Amino acid sequence: MSDINEIKETNKKISVDDLNNLKFDEKGLIPAVVVDAVSKKVLTLAYMTRESLEISIEKELTCFYSRSRKELWLKGETSKNYQHIVSITADCDLDALVVEVEKDGPACHTGSDSCFTNTLWESDKLSSFSYEGLMRLIEGRKTEKKEGSYTTYLFEKGIDKILKKVGEESTEVIIAAKGGEKEETVYEIADLAYHVMVLMTEMGISLEEIHRELASRHVIDKKIKQEKMR
Repeated sequence: MSDINEIKETNKKISVDDLNNLKFDEKGLIPAVVVDAVSKKVLTLAYMTRESLEISIEKELTCFYSRSRKELWLKGETSKNYQHIVSITADCDLDALVVEVEKDGPACHTGSDSCFTNTLWESDKLSSFSYEGLMRLIEGRKTEKKEGSYTTYLFEKGIDKILKKVGEESTEVIIAAKGGEKEETVYEIADLAYHVMVLMTEMGISLEEIHRELASRHVIDKKIKQEKMR
């Protein structure tokens, strides 16, 4: 087991010596793919030196090396769009990093959520899905109402109608699960998830807020489990 993985599993702070296994290139750089911890979307590709990596770990904020300016830069120092580090993982060759973050704002200097916005090719047969993408679609139906859209219809009817649908779909999940019908239960859970996301949009609740709440409960649950093992 590498030092990086061992440190991640034991939840310890990384010391300077623990970085010795990483392979920086001839210019002292290592590529870092920055990923949104919530949506798993790739935000940017940047480079780190050993010093910027140490700063990142110490501050728990991404710090990169600018190859054009030839200097270190703390992401968000000027824009305030800081990236709070959730985890740093090295690849099998220890010559590249994936940095998962929770961001305070856009990752790209253009103001875009991600630096990767120029689609070069997309399969006609395969399509990607994300909760974030579905949430954007639902939010769009609220702000720009589309005639004939069921989602728009729910927003037009208001909170009472949305809550009624959440209740109905919850009941459908219970009935399907009680009957032991796995496929039917999956179908009903998907319906429930969609209607809950409509409710979230109506109330101004973001996926990030739910993510943070679940993450905080995970920490509490972990502590409880550790105490039971003593």
